[in-house]
Amino acid sequence: MHRLLTAAGAVLLAASAVVPAQSKKVELLNASYDVSREVFVEINPAFQKYWKAKTGGDVEIRQSHGGSSKQARSVAEGLPADVVTFNQVTDIDFLVQTGLVGKDWRRQFPNEASPFYSLPVLLVRAGNPKQIKDWDDLAKPGVQAVFPNPKTSGNGRYTYLALYGYALGKNGGDEAKARAFVGAVLANVPVFDTGGRGATTTFVERQIGDALVTFESEVNAISREYEKSRLQVVLPSVSVRADFPVAVVEKVVARKGTQEAARAYLQFLYGDEGQEILARHFNRVRSPAVVARHPSQFPQVRLISVEETFGGWGNVTKTHFGDGGILDQLLTGKR
Repeated sequence: MHRLLTAAGAVLLAASAVVPAQSKKVELLNASYDVSREVFVEINPAFQKYWKAKTGGDVEIRQSHGGSSKQARSVAEGLPADVVTFNQVTDIDFLVQTGLVGKDWRRQFPNEASPFYSLPVLLVRAGNPKQIKDWDDLAKPGVQAVFPNPKTSGNGRYTYLALYGYALGKNGGDEAKARAFVGAVLANVPVFDTGGRGATTTFVERQIGDALVTFESEVNAISREYEKSRLQVVLPSVSVRADFPVAVVEKVVARKGTQEAARAYLQFLYGDEGQEILARHFNRVRSPAVVARHPSQFPQVRLISVEETFGGWGNVTKTHFGDGGILDQLLTGKR
Protein backbone atom coordinates (compact mmCIF):
# COMPACT_ATOMS: atom_id res chain seq x y z
CA MET A 1 0.00 0.00 0.00
CA HIS A 2 2.82 2.35 0.91
CA ARG A 3 4.52 1.59 -2.40
CA LEU A 4 1.32 2.38 -4.32
CA LEU A 5 0.95 5.74 -2.54
CA THR A 6 4.57 6.51 -3.23
CA ALA A 7 4.15 5.65 -6.89
CA ALA A 8 0.98 7.74 -7.14
CA GLY A 9 2.75 10.65 -5.52
CA ALA A 10 5.59 10.34 -8.00
CA VAL A 11 3.12 10.46 -10.89
CA LEU A 12 1.50 13.60 -9.49
CA LEU A 13 4.86 15.26 -9.00
CA ALA A 14 5.87 14.36 -12.53
CA ALA A 15 2.61 15.73 -13.91
CA SER A 16 3.00 18.99 -12.04
CA ALA A 17 6.57 19.31 -13.26
CA VAL A 18 5.49 19.41 -16.89
CA VAL A 19 2.90 22.15 -16.44
CA PRO A 20 4.46 25.12 -18.24
CA ALA A 21 5.49 28.03 -16.02
CA GLN A 22 3.54 30.40 -18.24
CA SER A 23 0.24 28.83 -17.15
CA LYS A 24 0.66 30.23 -13.68
CA LYS A 25 -1.15 33.47 -12.98
CA VAL A 26 1.08 36.49 -13.52
CA GLU A 27 0.53 39.86 -11.85
CA LEU A 28 1.84 43.04 -13.45
CA LEU A 29 1.77 46.64 -12.23
CA ASN A 30 1.93 49.41 -14.82
CA ALA A 31 2.93 52.83 -13.44
CA SER A 32 1.69 55.41 -15.92
CA TYR A 33 0.95 59.11 -16.37
CA ASP A 34 -2.34 60.47 -15.17
CA VAL A 35 -4.33 60.97 -18.39
CA SER A 36 -3.66 57.44 -19.66
CA ARG A 37 -6.31 55.74 -17.52
CA GLU A 38 -8.92 55.24 -20.21
CA VAL A 39 -6.58 53.87 -22.85
CA PHE A 40 -5.18 51.19 -20.51
CA VAL A 41 -8.69 50.27 -19.38
CA GLU A 42 -9.07 49.00 -22.96
CA ILE A 43 -5.50 47.82 -23.52
CA ASN A 44 -5.36 45.57 -20.46
CA PRO A 45 -8.23 43.14 -21.23
CA ALA A 46 -7.03 42.91 -24.84
CA PHE A 47 -3.58 41.90 -23.62
CA GLN A 48 -5.07 39.43 -21.14
CA LYS A 49 -6.87 37.70 -24.01
CA TYR A 50 -3.68 37.70 -26.08
CA TRP A 51 -1.61 36.29 -23.20
CA LYS A 52 -4.17 33.56 -22.52
CA ALA A 53 -4.11 32.46 -26.14
CA LYS A 54 -0.32 32.52 -26.26
CA THR A 55 0.54 30.84 -22.95
CA GLY A 56 -2.66 29.31 -21.59
CA GLY A 57 -2.12 31.34 -18.42
CA ASP A 58 -3.82 34.30 -16.82
CA VAL A 59 -2.37 37.73 -16.20
CA GLU A 60 -3.72 40.36 -13.83
CA ILE A 61 -2.75 43.94 -14.61
CA ARG A 62 -2.97 46.69 -12.03
CA GLN A 63 -2.59 50.36 -12.82
CA SER A 64 -1.07 53.29 -10.97
CA HIS A 65 -1.61 56.79 -12.34
CA GLY A 66 -0.27 60.23 -11.51
CA GLY A 67 1.99 62.95 -12.85
CA SER A 68 4.77 61.25 -14.83
CA SER A 69 7.61 62.61 -12.70
CA LYS A 70 5.72 61.85 -9.51
CA GLN A 71 5.23 58.28 -10.68
CA ALA A 72 8.94 57.92 -11.38
CA ARG A 73 9.73 59.02 -7.85
CA SER A 74 7.17 56.56 -6.47
CA VAL A 75 8.80 53.69 -8.35
CA ALA A 76 12.22 54.78 -7.12
CA GLU A 77 10.84 54.83 -3.58
CA GLY A 78 9.48 51.30 -3.76
CA LEU A 79 6.31 51.16 -5.87
CA PRO A 80 6.74 47.64 -7.33
CA ALA A 81 5.94 48.49 -10.95
CA ASP A 82 6.90 45.83 -13.51
CA VAL A 83 6.60 48.33 -16.36
CA VAL A 84 6.44 52.08 -16.69
CA THR A 85 4.58 53.93 -19.44
CA PHE A 86 5.52 57.58 -19.04
CA ASN A 87 5.22 60.74 -21.11
CA GLN A 88 8.80 61.97 -20.98
CA VAL A 89 12.13 60.22 -21.32
CA THR A 90 13.69 62.02 -18.36
CA ASP A 91 11.46 60.08 -15.98
CA ILE A 92 12.78 56.77 -17.28
CA ASP A 93 16.33 58.11 -17.27
CA PHE A 94 15.79 58.95 -13.60
CA LEU A 95 15.00 55.27 -12.97
CA VAL A 96 18.15 54.33 -14.87
CA GLN A 97 20.12 56.40 -12.36
CA THR A 98 18.54 54.45 -9.51
CA GLY A 99 19.53 51.14 -11.12
CA LEU A 100 15.92 50.00 -11.63
CA VAL A 101 15.92 50.30 -15.44
CA GLY A 102 18.70 49.27 -17.80
CA LYS A 103 20.81 51.88 -19.57
CA ASP A 104 19.85 50.39 -22.94
CA TRP A 105 16.09 50.80 -22.41
CA ARG A 106 15.68 52.86 -25.59
CA ARG A 107 17.05 49.97 -27.67
CA GLN A 108 14.81 47.32 -26.17
CA PHE A 109 11.74 48.36 -28.19
CA PRO A 110 11.17 50.09 -31.56
CA ASN A 111 11.10 53.87 -32.07
CA GLU A 112 13.42 54.38 -29.12
CA ALA A 113 10.89 52.63 -26.90
CA SER A 114 8.05 55.02 -27.78
CA PRO A 115 5.08 53.09 -29.24
CA PHE A 116 2.96 56.24 -29.64
CA TYR A 117 3.15 60.00 -29.29
CA SER A 118 1.04 63.13 -29.06
CA LEU A 119 1.36 66.92 -29.01
CA PRO A 120 0.00 69.80 -26.94
CA VAL A 121 -3.10 71.42 -28.44
CA LEU A 122 -5.79 73.76 -27.13
CA LEU A 123 -9.37 73.28 -26.03
CA VAL A 124 -11.60 76.34 -25.84
CA ARG A 125 -15.15 77.01 -24.77
CA ALA A 126 -18.20 76.92 -27.04
CA GLY A 127 -18.03 79.57 -29.72
CA ASN A 128 -14.42 80.39 -28.80
CA PRO A 129 -15.45 83.71 -27.18
CA LYS A 130 -11.83 84.89 -26.74
CA GLN A 131 -11.03 84.01 -30.38
CA ILE A 132 -8.04 81.88 -29.44
CA LYS A 133 -6.38 80.59 -32.61
CA ASP A 134 -2.72 80.08 -31.75
CA TRP A 135 -0.18 80.29 -28.94
CA ASP A 136 0.07 84.09 -29.26
CA ASP A 137 -3.46 84.48 -27.96
CA LEU A 138 -2.59 82.87 -24.61
CA ALA A 139 -0.31 85.82 -23.77
CA LYS A 140 -3.02 88.45 -24.27
CA PRO A 141 -4.38 90.35 -21.26
CA GLY A 142 -7.63 88.87 -19.97
CA VAL A 143 -7.02 85.38 -21.42
CA GLN A 144 -6.64 82.62 -18.85
CA ALA A 145 -4.71 79.52 -19.90
CA VAL A 146 -5.01 76.30 -17.92
CA PHE A 147 -2.29 73.62 -17.96
CA PRO A 148 -0.46 71.61 -15.31
CA ASN A 149 2.65 72.78 -13.51
CA PRO A 150 5.77 72.07 -15.60
CA LYS A 151 7.65 71.44 -12.34
CA THR A 152 5.53 68.36 -11.57
CA SER A 153 4.01 67.24 -14.86
CA GLY A 154 5.42 65.97 -18.14
CA ASN A 155 2.24 67.27 -19.73
CA GLY A 156 3.04 70.74 -18.41
CA ARG A 157 6.64 70.51 -19.56
CA TYR A 158 5.60 69.76 -23.11
CA THR A 159 3.24 72.75 -23.03
CA TYR A 160 6.08 74.95 -21.81
CA LEU A 161 8.37 73.65 -24.58
CA ALA A 162 5.70 74.12 -27.25
CA LEU A 163 5.28 77.75 -26.16
CA TYR A 164 9.02 78.36 -25.99
CA GLY A 165 9.75 76.65 -29.30
CA TYR A 166 6.96 78.57 -31.02
CA ALA A 167 8.35 81.87 -29.74
CA LEU A 168 11.89 80.97 -30.80
CA GLY A 169 10.72 80.16 -34.31
CA LYS A 170 8.65 83.31 -34.62
CA ASN A 171 11.42 85.57 -33.36
CA GLY A 172 14.39 84.13 -35.21
CA GLY A 173 15.76 82.28 -32.21
CA ASP A 174 15.74 85.34 -29.93
CA GLU A 175 15.94 83.85 -26.41
CA ALA A 176 14.96 87.08 -24.65
CA LYS A 177 11.75 87.38 -26.66
CA ALA A 178 10.96 83.70 -26.11
CA ARG A 179 11.38 84.11 -22.35
CA ALA A 180 9.21 87.21 -22.32
CA PHE A 181 6.46 85.46 -24.27
CA VAL A 182 6.42 82.33 -22.09
CA GLY A 183 6.52 84.51 -18.98
CA ALA A 184 3.44 86.38 -20.21
CA VAL A 185 1.56 83.09 -20.73
CA LEU A 186 2.57 81.78 -17.31
CA ALA A 187 1.29 85.00 -15.77
CA ASN A 188 -2.11 84.21 -17.32
CA VAL A 189 -2.41 80.79 -15.65
CA PRO A 190 -4.94 81.11 -12.80
CA VAL A 191 -3.99 77.85 -11.05
CA PHE A 192 -1.30 75.22 -11.55
CA ASP A 193 -2.50 71.66 -11.02
CA THR A 194 0.08 68.93 -10.46
CA GLY A 195 -1.02 66.82 -13.44
CA GLY A 196 -2.97 66.87 -16.69
CA ARG A 197 -6.13 65.30 -15.31
CA GLY A 198 -6.27 67.91 -12.54
CA ALA A 199 -5.98 70.67 -15.14
CA THR A 200 -8.81 69.09 -17.11
CA THR A 201 -11.00 69.09 -14.00
CA THR A 202 -10.15 72.73 -13.36
CA PHE A 203 -11.16 73.72 -16.88
CA VAL A 204 -14.15 71.48 -17.50
CA GLU A 205 -15.70 70.88 -14.10
CA ARG A 206 -14.70 74.03 -12.22
CA GLN A 207 -15.19 76.19 -15.31
CA ILE A 208 -11.94 78.08 -14.76
CA GLY A 209 -9.99 79.49 -17.71
CA ASP A 210 -10.53 80.27 -21.36
CA ALA A 211 -8.28 77.61 -22.88
CA LEU A 212 -7.01 74.25 -21.68
CA VAL A 213 -3.65 73.11 -23.04
CA THR A 214 -3.03 69.39 -22.88
CA PHE A 215 -2.24 66.42 -25.10
CA GLU A 216 -4.23 66.03 -28.31
CA SER A 217 -5.41 62.64 -27.08
CA GLU A 218 -6.85 64.23 -23.95
CA VAL A 219 -8.62 67.17 -25.60
CA ASN A 220 -10.33 64.94 -28.16
CA ALA A 221 -11.50 62.60 -25.43
CA ILE A 222 -12.82 65.56 -23.42
CA SER A 223 -14.67 67.08 -26.35
CA ARG A 224 -16.30 63.72 -27.06
CA GLU A 225 -17.24 63.09 -23.42
CA TYR A 226 -18.60 66.60 -22.92
CA GLU A 227 -20.25 66.90 -26.33
CA LYS A 228 -23.13 68.97 -24.96
CA SER A 229 -20.69 71.63 -23.77
CA ARG A 230 -19.61 72.15 -27.40
CA LEU A 231 -15.97 72.58 -26.44
CA GLN A 232 -13.76 73.21 -29.47
CA VAL A 233 -10.32 71.82 -30.30
CA VAL A 234 -7.84 74.38 -31.63
CA LEU A 235 -4.81 73.01 -33.43
CA PRO A 236 -1.88 75.44 -33.12
CA SER A 237 0.36 76.30 -36.07
CA VAL A 238 3.27 74.46 -34.49
CA SER A 239 3.66 72.16 -31.51
CA VAL A 240 6.22 69.85 -29.93
CA ARG A 241 6.25 66.08 -30.43
CA ALA A 242 5.55 64.40 -27.11
CA ASP A 243 6.98 60.88 -27.18
CA PHE A 244 5.49 58.44 -24.68
CA PRO A 245 8.33 56.09 -23.68
CA VAL A 246 7.98 52.69 -22.05
CA ALA A 247 10.38 50.45 -20.13
CA VAL A 248 10.59 47.25 -18.14
CA VAL A 249 11.59 47.85 -14.51
CA GLU A 250 14.26 45.20 -14.57
CA LYS A 251 15.00 44.93 -10.86
CA VAL A 252 11.32 44.39 -10.09
CA VAL A 253 10.64 41.79 -12.79
CA ALA A 254 13.81 39.91 -11.83
CA ARG A 255 12.57 39.68 -8.26
CA LYS A 256 9.02 38.71 -9.25
CA GLY A 257 9.87 36.49 -12.20
CA THR A 258 7.64 38.49 -14.54
CA GLN A 259 10.19 39.36 -17.24
CA GLU A 260 8.43 37.52 -20.08
CA ALA A 261 4.97 38.92 -19.36
CA ALA A 262 6.28 42.44 -18.79
CA ARG A 263 8.12 42.52 -22.12
CA ALA A 264 5.14 41.01 -23.93
CA TYR A 265 2.85 43.64 -22.42
CA LEU A 266 4.95 46.50 -23.76
CA GLN A 267 5.48 44.77 -27.11
CA PHE A 268 1.71 44.40 -27.40
CA LEU A 269 1.49 48.19 -27.66
CA TYR A 270 3.35 48.00 -30.98
CA GLY A 271 1.15 45.30 -32.50
CA ASP A 272 -1.80 45.99 -34.77
CA GLU A 273 -4.38 45.46 -32.02
CA GLY A 274 -2.55 47.63 -29.51
CA GLN A 275 -1.93 50.38 -32.06
CA GLU A 276 -5.60 50.37 -33.05
CA ILE A 277 -6.70 50.81 -29.43
CA LEU A 278 -4.19 53.62 -28.93
CA ALA A 279 -5.43 55.35 -32.09
CA ARG A 280 -9.06 55.06 -31.01
CA HIS A 281 -8.05 57.05 -27.96
CA PHE A 282 -6.60 59.76 -30.22
CA ASN A 283 -2.94 58.88 -29.73
CA ARG A 284 -0.71 59.20 -32.78
CA VAL A 285 0.66 55.74 -33.52
CA ARG A 286 3.61 54.28 -35.42
CA SER A 287 1.81 51.71 -37.58
CA PRO A 288 1.23 53.05 -41.14
CA ALA A 289 -1.68 50.65 -41.58
CA VAL A 290 -3.45 51.90 -38.45
CA VAL A 291 -2.75 55.54 -39.35
CA ALA A 292 -4.31 54.91 -42.78
CA ARG A 293 -7.50 53.68 -41.11
CA HIS A 294 -7.92 57.03 -39.34
CA PRO A 295 -7.24 59.59 -42.10
CA SER A 296 -9.29 62.44 -40.63
CA GLN A 297 -8.37 61.89 -37.00
CA PHE A 298 -4.81 63.17 -37.11
CA PRO A 299 -4.54 66.45 -39.04
CA GLN A 300 -1.14 67.60 -40.21
CA VAL A 301 0.69 69.99 -37.91
CA ARG A 302 4.29 71.12 -37.92
CA LEU A 303 6.07 69.42 -35.05
CA ILE A 304 9.35 70.43 -33.48
CA SER A 305 11.43 68.02 -31.44
CA VAL A 306 13.17 68.42 -28.11
CA GLU A 307 16.40 67.19 -29.70
CA GLU A 308 16.48 69.56 -32.66
CA THR A 309 15.05 72.68 -31.01
CA PHE A 310 16.44 72.42 -27.49
CA GLY A 311 19.51 70.21 -27.78
CA GLY A 312 17.97 67.17 -26.12
CA TRP A 313 16.45 66.39 -22.75
CA GLY A 314 19.72 66.66 -20.91
CA ASN A 315 20.12 70.27 -21.95
CA VAL A 316 16.43 71.05 -21.40
CA THR A 317 16.50 69.63 -17.89
CA LYS A 318 19.57 71.62 -16.92
CA THR A 319 18.70 74.90 -18.65
CA HIS A 320 14.94 75.09 -18.28
CA PHE A 321 13.69 72.73 -15.58
CA GLY A 322 16.58 72.47 -13.14
CA ASP A 323 16.63 74.38 -9.87
CA GLY A 324 17.13 78.04 -10.67
CA GLY A 325 16.61 77.40 -14.40
CA ILE A 326 14.61 79.49 -16.83
CA LEU A 327 11.28 78.05 -15.69
CA ASP A 328 12.02 78.90 -12.05
CA GLN A 329 13.02 82.40 -13.06
CA LEU A 330 9.78 82.89 -15.01
CA LEU A 331 7.63 81.44 -12.22
CA THR A 332 9.33 83.74 -9.73
CA GLY A 333 8.43 86.61 -12.02
CA LYS A 334 4.85 85.35 -12.06
CA ARG A 335 4.68 85.57 -8.29
